[in-house]
Amino acid sequence: MPRVPSTLVVAFFLVVSAFVVSTFVIAGCSQPSRLTLRNARSSPLDLEVAGDLTGLPGGSVRYLTREDLLRLPQVSYTVSDDANFSDPTKISGVSLDELRRKLAASPDSDMVAAICVDRYRASYPRDYISAHHPLLVLLINGQPPERWPRDSAAHGADMAPYVISHARFTPSFKILSHSDEPQIPWGVVRLEFRDEKALLGAIAPRGPQAQEPVVQAGYKIAQQNCFRCHNMGDEGGQKSGRSWTVLTTWAQASPEYFSAYIRDPKSKNPKAEMPAFPTYDDATIAALNAYFRTFASSAASKSAPMEKGIP
Repeated sequence: MPRVPSTLVVAFFLVVSAFVVSTFVIAGCSQPSRLTLRNARSSPLDLEVAGDLTGLPGGSVRYLTREDLLRLPQVSYTVSDDANFSDPTKISGVSLDELRRKLAASPDSDMVAAICVDRYRASYPRDYISAHHPLLVLLINGQPPERWPRDSAAHGADMAPYVISHARFTPSFKILSHSDEPQIPWGVVRLEFRDEKALLGAIAPRGPQAQEPVVQAGYKIAQQNCFRCHNMGDEGGQKSGRSWTVLTTWAQASPEYFSAYIRDPKSKNPKAEMPAFPTYDDATIAALNAYFRTFASSAASKSAPMEKGIP
């Protein structure tokens, strides 16, 4: 098979043994980087990639080995403001922007979503990537995943196979009392490359109040916050087990309960794992309530009981 010239920025498709493998040759280097996407997982440390992948049908799922990722351009930082680490920590890995440019079908319009082993989901819109330069971490203090420290912010959990962090995080926006928050998931097992407008459109406010400033403020906050653990159909995180419909029902049926749960979940359920947001002022809570209430008509036929014990 003829070799693809290094001056072309293209993807080509070939068959190797029993597997279909996509190999991307990236221009701009004297020795072009080759990124091999595999049909099957070969190790628990393989990174699953999915969504709108260049050169593949939409919704495709492929895998990258750690060795594949380590062959890409690496970035190293010493981080001191990542809550996952108790001390200043050296991290090395591949920028999400690099992966987006190499893998996304439409790098100029696609965002990245990181899905974790516990079904937590972190979203990286284009503006976030540009402002914060998130890094898919491959080495911590020079060590591979089996020698990584335990998560210091949660329950001493194993952070492998992948973590996402930043060199330094400075909030890039503030809406009411919600400041831009670092998206620093651990236990990352999958990256999705998705059209940003379509993905965030799944939770866009509905109805005649959709464009009101207070609703749009709630929408922006929910994109970064609620979407991490709560889902709208197949989109969003599923760690909580409580969907957008449930949140809508709470906001509609009992604004007081909705407010109290956001500020202090354990006051309503001692077993709740959701973090508290005690700094959210009345205006911020009102914006979230107004936003979720725009979904009320579609949630009217479903129930979400507010009783002791729900997470």
